[in-house]
Amino acid sequence: MDNFEEYFRQGEPNKVEKANHWKTAIGLQEVDGLKPSEYLIATAKQNIEGDITIEEVKNRIDSYYKQHPNKSESERTEEADKVSARITEILGEQTFTFSPIEYVSIHRRLFNGIYEFAGKIRDYNITKQEWVLNGEIVLYASADGLKATLEYDFELEKKFNY
Repeated sequence: MDNFEEYFRQGEPNKVEKANHWKTAIGLQEVDGLKPSEYLIATAKQNIEGDITIEEVKNRIDSYYKQHPNKSESERTEEADKVSARITEILGEQTFTFSPIEYVSIHRRLFNGIYEFAGKIRDYNITKQEWVLNGEIVLYASADGLKATLEYDFELEKKFNY
């Protein structure tokens, strides 16, 4: 074992960072019209205070929904809670690779156990009405060229000078 290994291991972020991560995660859910439960808010506060780790948050949320299954599919509160905790975990990590593979991996981490297509590139074409666009229809890339489109878009973005 390296004598300095402890200095290189990532710990949890401080309170301000954690609060910002939680605010961002919950805000991203609200963009999709999802609202977190009061249980998640209380649990998030315990995490921000340093009383529990993000792993404990995720375990508590999982246990909570095993004991209190959602009564209404339209609420989607369980999804909001689980994905908020997972976003917070990812934001707290100091690792990231800007690539299509990382993008798919993040999708899998966020939606594993929620959607069966988590972390998979779709193999069918879709359109979707978006409430945030006043019901306008969004057209998405063709499934046949989706992987190539992702690779192309990521390469363009890497070259762009901000």
